[in-house]
Amino acid sequence: MASDFYALATPGIQGLHPYQPGKPVEELERELGITNSIKLASNENPLGPSQQAMDAAAASLKDACRYPDASGFRLKQVLSERYGFAPETITLGNGSNDVLDLIGRTFVLPGDEVIYSEFSFVVYMLVAQSLGAKAVVTPALNWGHDLDAMAAAVTDKTRVIYLANPNNPTGTYFSAEALSAFMAKVPESVVVVLDEAYAEYVTEADYGSGLKLLGEFANLIVTRTFSKAYGLAALRMGYAVANAQITDLLNRIRQPFNVNVPALAAATAVLDDSAYLLRSVSNNTAGMAQLEQGFAKLGLNWIPSVGNFITVDCGQNATSLYDALLLEGVIVRPVANYRMPNHLRVTIGLPDENSRCLEAFAKVLKK
Repeated sequence: MASDFYALATPGIQGLHPYQPGKPVEELERELGITNSIKLASNENPLGPSQQAMDAAAASLKDACRYPDASGFRLKQVLSERYGFAPETITLGNGSNDVLDLIGRTFVLPGDEVIYSEFSFVVYMLVAQSLGAKAVVTPALNWGHDLDAMAAAVTDKTRVIYLANPNNPTGTYFSAEALSAFMAKVPESVVVVLDEAYAEYVTEADYGSGLKLLGEFANLIVTRTFSKAYGLAALRMGYAVANAQITDLLNRIRQPFNVNVPALAAATAVLDDSAYLLRSVSNNTAGMAQLEQGFAKLGLNWIPSVGNFITVDCGQNATSLYDALLLEGVIVRPVANYRMPNHLRVTIGLPDENSRCLEAFAKVLKK
């Protein structure tokens, strides 16, 4: 090969490593020759998809020869009716990751600064580095966002701040009051992205969605997903809500058909399946308690979480425990790439999956 294509790539891309998703069940069973594995690694909804959503997706396939409605008119109308914001403030994405990337490409140039917290979602780093921006990583506070430190880190080069509430992979959150106070400190010229991928699971009384603050702060963008509580991870559907000017800019670079027909149909339908969402939250609340009790019996500590996962301190380098759990047919998520080498993140599963996970932990910890 005559050319070194790595050298031809932009500097930001040269230094990146591909995003590492949770190991699929099929891959584990193929590698180890085992069956009946469970995956508690990717914060997926263990209930399976809503039947209403699947019926709508299946019905939509009769028009699979047609391009999707690029505007996502019907889904935007339902979101508008549900949450009270105008359709022209919504940007649809191929998962919320797509929208997080769109925001960076819209507002960030090489040399600009992007602020995010230690132990926060790795995609923020991927976006910043790929654009040649300077990543300003503020130290975490109790595994979560130190909003005062983040506000203090703003300079005249800051273009975007990424916040996650709740945060992945730690499950921490900040209150509605803290968010409002933070937004009041940030100059309007700095875009604040509030990633609320796990918001539907939160039951704490002092939590409040940033959707309620959009009318007050023009520089706020709130992103949501259908991948978690709504159980549509495979269909890749997310969205952002922001003021009309920001939304117009995002839609100028959004790919024309970035969201497919079954995803649009399923997302529209699942918003009307309130019983499914209630079951998702109820299973999550009970499963969180089940895992907390089980880990306490095993003498393990964890980071208190309001998401659909719990990040456990194994008291040692977790790599060998992760590998041992794989041999038991239990897939969890190592988080050493977040500089948390002693932790494993465990998605809340169904009751029997949670029990099996705890049994596997007890077994490998004895070795």
